[in-house]
Amino acid sequence: MTFLDLPQMIFARGSVCLPGSKSISNRALLLAALAEGVSEIENLLASDDTARMQEALRTLGVEADDLGAGKWRIHGCAGQIPVRRAELFLGNAGTAFRSLTAVLALADGDYTLTGVPRMQERPIGDLVDALRQLGAQIEYLGRAGYPPLRIRKRVPSKEGQQGGKVVRVRGDVSSQFLTGLLLALPLTGEKTSVEVTGTLISRPYVDITLELMARFGVSVERQGEQSFTLPAAARYVAPGAFYVEGDASSASYFLALGAIGAVDSVGAADAGVRVEGVGGKSIQGDVRFAEALAEMGATIEMGEHWMRASAPAAGLRGITLDCNHIPDAAMTLAVAALFAKGRTRIENIASWRVKETDRIAAMARELGKLGARVEEGEDYLCITPPDAGHPARAAMIDTYDDHRMSMCFSLASFATPLRIQHPECVAKTFPEYFRHFALVAHPAPVIAIDGPTASGKGTVSARVAAALGFHYLDSGALYRLTALAAQDAGVDWQDEAALAALAATLDVTFSAGRVLLNGREVSDALRSEAISSAASQVAALPAVRAALLFRQRAFHRAPGLVGDGRDMASVVFPAAPLKIFLTASAPVRAERRWRQLLEKGQDADREAILADLKARDERDRTRPVAPLRQETDARLLDTDTLDIESAVAQVLAWWRETRNVKK
Repeated sequence: MTFLDLPQMIFARGSVCLPGSKSISNRALLLAALAEGVSEIENLLASDDTARMQEALRTLGVEADDLGAGKWRIHGCAGQIPVRRAELFLGNAGTAFRSLTAVLALADGDYTLTGVPRMQERPIGDLVDALRQLGAQIEYLGRAGYPPLRIRKRVPSKEGQQGGKVVRVRGDVSSQFLTGLLLALPLTGEKTSVEVTGTLISRPYVDITLELMARFGVSVERQGEQSFTLPAAARYVAPGAFYVEGDASSASYFLALGAIGAVDSVGAADAGVRVEGVGGKSIQGDVRFAEALAEMGATIEMGEHWMRASAPAAGLRGITLDCNHIPDAAMTLAVAALFAKGRTRIENIASWRVKETDRIAAMARELGKLGARVEEGEDYLCITPPDAGHPARAAMIDTYDDHRMSMCFSLASFATPLRIQHPECVAKTFPEYFRHFALVAHPAPVIAIDGPTASGKGTVSARVAAALGFHYLDSGALYRLTALAAQDAGVDWQDEAALAALAATLDVTFSAGRVLLNGREVSDALRSEAISSAASQVAALPAVRAALLFRQRAFHRAPGLVGDGRDMASVVFPAAPLKIFLTASAPVRAERRWRQLLEKGQDADREAILADLKARDERDRTRPVAPLRQETDARLLDTDTLDIESAVAQVLAWWRETRNVKK
């Protein structure tokens, strides 16, 4: 299983150049393939969805040349598909599957269309019913109404009405059914009208289809949202050069970042996040997401090809919004609701049920993990954020192989540290998303302090954290707690699987210098020599370290963190702006430990302590996973001749130096 751990973010600032729109890219590819002449498409989105369309077109005999830098040359087939028998695998690309179903159903060939298991759960029956009205021969190879499909040569119907044929299609399940029909109808060569039954959802995506058809030479006469007529002998003609504007759905994530991300003390005049490549001149409906943010109180600026969103001083407020016009961007709105005052109600989103996953159910489940109260309906969500006194909990977010779940929930990192499961699913539409996210979302600072046992790093780290007002992570305490929990449960300290299971479910509370395990005060027990020694053994087990990794990273919260341990800089917080390796010689450390024990009134053998320290050092340095070492970019702090106050002062001086360099 892959994952991405995100610390709590504290402010957002910067700009992002958006990749090309997925909706426009796939439509443009198909239209260029069906057109007469050669089209050169620029700024084409590079993603899994567009790759599926490109592979399908090449399989069908369409010549497509990759010119590099997002530019493609497509040699159109003038409406005559060159390959008449083929099997196409379209992954989970709904736009590609539905539009190619319509086009191939009106072509003269024999085709099989398949996809991933989730595609077999996404309905297509209404589109198939409409195509059959035109004489299409389509067979379901599995469950009726769902992919995969077998398509055979069409038998044109002789029946019609005066003035042309009429085809009826439902509009209240997916706008892709209507889009597919409209894109394919010029292949019939006949005047045809499409009548939409039910309320047309996701209207802006149909508008994109009509706009692009017009650019490729086919104008559709429309009467509102219920009737669309294509003229006889309509044909696509290559426009020559065609530029794909930036993706408005992708813009929603960065606009939301600007709206929810507080501004740090530096750069307040450069507040918010700006997106380049889409703006007031866009043909995409999701640009209206900016209007939703403005209604929530965000400051929105817009030019022809750019937009900027900034956080309001008073914070966002909850709203009620019909999201039929922004179905994809509405997912971003649902996560932004975590940061609003009051309830947010998102309505008219029934199409979420038949997307890459059941997005209404998935969104309700994952928002609930963060402490939100969510009411789920057949076509709506009501989201009430966590109470101010109960901040969002650190959580592992499941993404359901849905690119938009992964991207929109990244915004929740402004509330709490997160683990995003399977973040690679963003490749469907935005492979570089998390790289862009890191450019504008700035995490709480962290100081990582590593060193051998008894070097004084715990005391120094705690005092530095107190001086800065940061949180403090004693990572060793988690390993000692695991050892103590194992002792309580009668689990052997070498039983890796059992120890990992205990580590993953530790019921631990850190509060006011006290440590509670399963509700029991264990602060003193954790410091015993037996548990400290056992912790070193437990920490050498890879499965235990993996189980505790996210628990450690969950401490990375605002306003900042000081973490001490053995692998803070190398594994847990490798991006820490300040890394320190704090050490002292073994004899000095043994002397310190011996004196501590004497002060507590305990008998102690100095030589035995020294031997034990050396054994722990060797075990920590040679363990196969996350061995103790000084990272190349870590500063060395040798405390042989330093007292605690001097060591703390040095760390604070290095921190001030680091912050000045960053600024």
